[in-house]
Amino acid sequence: MPTLIHARMRRLRWTSYTLVIIGYMLAFFHRLAPAAIANNLQQSFHTSGAGLGSLAAAYFYAHTVMQIPVGVMADTMGVRKVVAYGALVSGVGSVLFGVADTLALATLGRLLVGCGVAAMFISLMKLNAVWFHDRHFGTIGGMSLLLGNLGSVLAATPLVWVVTQTSWRNVFVAVGVFSLVLAVLVWFLVRSHPGEAGLPTMRELEGKEAHPHHHGHWYDGLLKVMKNRATWPGFWPNFGIGGSLFAFAGLWAIPYLHDVYGMERTTASNHTMLLLLCFALGALALGTLSDRLGKRLPVIIGGLLVYVLCWLPIVFDWHLSPGQNYLLFAVMGFSAAGFTLSWACAKEVNPPALSGMATSVINTGAFLGAAILQPLVGWVMDQGWNGQMHAGARVYSQHNYQTGLGIMLAFSVVGLIGALTIRETHCQHIIIARS
Repeated sequence: MPTLIHARMRRLRWTSYTLVIIGYMLAFFHRLAPAAIANNLQQSFHTSGAGLGSLAAAYFYAHTVMQIPVGVMADTMGVRKVVAYGALVSGVGSVLFGVADTLALATLGRLLVGCGVAAMFISLMKLNAVWFHDRHFGTIGGMSLLLGNLGSVLAATPLVWVVTQTSWRNVFVAVGVFSLVLAVLVWFLVRSHPGEAGLPTMRELEGKEAHPHHHGHWYDGLLKVMKNRATWPGFWPNFGIGGSLFAFAGLWAIPYLHDVYGMERTTASNHTMLLLLCFALGALALGTLSDRLGKRLPVIIGGLLVYVLCWLPIVFDWHLSPGQNYLLFAVMGFSAAGFTLSWACAKEVNPPALSGMATSVINTGAFLGAAILQPLVGWVMDQGWNGQMHAGARVYSQHNYQTGLGIMLAFSVVGLIGALTIRETHCQHIIIARS
């Protein structure tokens, strides 16, 4: 009987994990795709840098607003329903974005996509918390980032190539249809937790007492998380580090490499693909390292310090060779993954039953940061733009980028400073009394 239970546990765990991770890959794809098609979007909608930034950031506006509601729903409604509804909404949004003939309609599509895929990350972290052992949370979280980032890799060079074979509109319509199919599969095959399938919890399998459930209304749990002072320090590395990484990789990196270094779009997208691939590998490596060390803070601080230093050659125009540029983007992506351990820290200073809400509260920072930075950088660069155009898209000078991307350096410094205040959990649940 125990063998049958374990076999069924493994089958349901990996079926649920696989479908939700596919949804998470879609979230990364939509998050970073505008960088690869920035010129296409400017040509299609005849928009400025600020307008392009606002279109790309619409995803992040919706994502930011939805983080805490999704955390609440993941803890109350369950992962299955939240992910299925999210895939449905994002599918409709992606199709709308693909067929939009005005900037307003395209922005609405991006808003719907942002609302829908907002369900994926928090639900995945909740799924990891209930289907895997506590001691493996950092490792499985890193593996999740690694797999999810395959979506961002697809949004770089592969997307550039596909767009040359068809059109960006066809791509997003196809992705939208795929999301609708995923919603159906999730509804019928995903299980929110072992108990939903009549199975014991992971702790009970080891002969331990199950983590207690949260009793009371959902807003009591949310207030408990938000009033816990140990929750909030993780917000700042998400805001400064995650926000600048997503804003750069998701919109401005490819135009920067094209305008300043004269790179072809495919070559520039190879740089962002390397950046994101190394971010994914860094999440797995740093998560595993943290679990093995039994510490979170040294890994977080070390990674974020290196990430901040990586901005210096960009902002201060240390004109690099092709090989040095690739190396810079690789190190930048790998080190930025240090901020992802803040999710584990937030989970570990709050009751396990509220892990979805705890993660969602600090995760708003990454999307709020990107939502502010994408249009802000575009607006700042528009102020110094000299009127140069190429194929219907604006061309910015080296000085424009130094000014605009300097804001991203400032955000990353804020993220590093904020990370210094995170409570060390030693990779265990430590419930902090409200003060």
